[in-house]
Amino acid sequence: MKRFRAVYIIWLRDLKRHFRDRARIVGSLGSPIIFIFILGQGIGSTIGQNLTAFGANIDYKEFMFPGILGMTVLFAGVFASVSIVWDREFGFLKEMLVAPVPSWSIALGKVISGATIASFQGCLMLLLAPLVGVSVTPLMLAQLIPTLFLVSFSMTGMGVLVASRLKSMQGFQMIMNFIMMPMFFISGAMFPLANAPQWMDTLSKIDPLTYGVDALRGIMLPDIPSRYPFTTDILMILAISVTMLAIAISAFSRQT
Repeated sequence: MKRFRAVYIIWLRDLKRHFRDRARIVGSLGSPIIFIFILGQGIGSTIGQNLTAFGANIDYKEFMFPGILGMTVLFAGVFASVSIVWDREFGFLKEMLVAPVPSWSIALGKVISGATIASFQGCLMLLLAPLVGVSVTPLMLAQLIPTLFLVSFSMTGMGVLVASRLKSMQGFQMIMNFIMMPMFFISGAMFPLANAPQWMDTLSKIDPLTYGVDALRGIMLPDIPSRYPFTTDILMILAISVTMLAIAISAFSRQT
């Protein structure tokens, strides 16, 4: 019981830290909003607002909105794990590691808290759906929220894995920016991958975000043909989540 109480305490601590920092909440929504209303409008006006090439007569901002949701949970989940590096620099991580609780409870608490924060950010982005012409029904919400949490869990697991091996904030930010931007662009968030070069198609299949974006787009835009069946997307996200969590727990165990 003590082990799961440690998971809860870490989860609660990280959530309190996040929600007390209002500037962080507002700032984390800046990039997605810029992508939707500036980049989306600019690209849409260049290639044409209605895109029949995607298999349906839709606006470009509608097409990219599920991808922006994926970007939101990617960035929020990964950067939520920066608290590990912060705790290490101030010595708090060492205090947690020497506490009479298993290291897996620390890693699990960090992943669940980051996934909760990222899911919350994704739900905030859903409030903008009507502004880009996407109708979100109660049935969609019932599917979207668990899917957002699963995607957030896998992205946070990756962030915790990287953060557990780094010792400086600067190093974490450089490494994660180097990883996240390619993940975002080859996931199909901004453009369909049907006619992508072979090398990009291959990379997209090993990109965890690809399956998250495909699942979110399948829920929100059912008229657009999905790349994979929804069940396949969910199973892949689950497999990635479990793998990331297992490796992150192993990385924490080696620090004790």
